[in-house]
Amino acid sequence: MKIVRVGLLVIGVLAILLGLHWIGQGTGYFPWPRNPVMDDQMIWTYRGIAAALAGIAATIISRRI
Repeated sequence: MKIVRVGLLVIGVLAILLGLHWIGQGTGYFPWPRNPVMDDQMIWTYRGIAAALAGIAATIISRRI
C-alpha cells in the first residue's frame, strides 16, 4: 500500500507543477520555451487548471490512504 501512496503523491506533485506551467504559458506570464502553439492560448490555461486540480486531488487521496 505504501507504493501506491508514494506513487500517487509523486504523480500528484508532477501534475500540479505541469498544470502551473501550462497556466503560465497559456496566460503569457511564462513564455519559456518559446512555443507559439501554447503562448497566450487560453485553452492551455484551462487544461493547466484541470491538471493542477487533478494533481491536488491525487495528493489529497495519497495522504488519506
